[in-house]
Amino acid sequence: MPLLATENGILDRWAIWLSGLCIVHCLSGAVFFALAASAGGVLLDPIVHEVGLVIAILLGIVAIGRGAIQHGYLMPVAISSLGVGTMAGALSLPHGDVELIYTVIGVAMLALGHDLNRRAYR
Repeated sequence: MPLLATENGILDRWAIWLSGLCIVHCLSGAVFFALAASAGGVLLDPIVHEVGLVIAILLGIVAIGRGAIQHGYLMPVAISSLGVGTMAGALSLPHGDVELIYTVIGVAMLALGHDLNRRAYR
């Protein structure tokens, strides 16, 4: 990926967007499941959650790592690491309410880390 992609924060912008999409997916899936049990099963299929979290974790590690190498600030790394760890921990929980809470908290922390990473370039 070109250096320009990290300098203008495009990886972090995409990651923040995907984090928001993840939160919308998790919360809307839970609400939708409560309203329509048959269709909610597709949205809340554990494999969708697991694959999505793995992709988010990998994207987070790449974007935050590249940013730390470029600008040298450790606060985005610290916040993002906590978020990634929380998301990874959510993968080990049974699919349900507790897993949803841990996932949303982890995604929010990772999104904050991406925002701090993006701002560090300015």
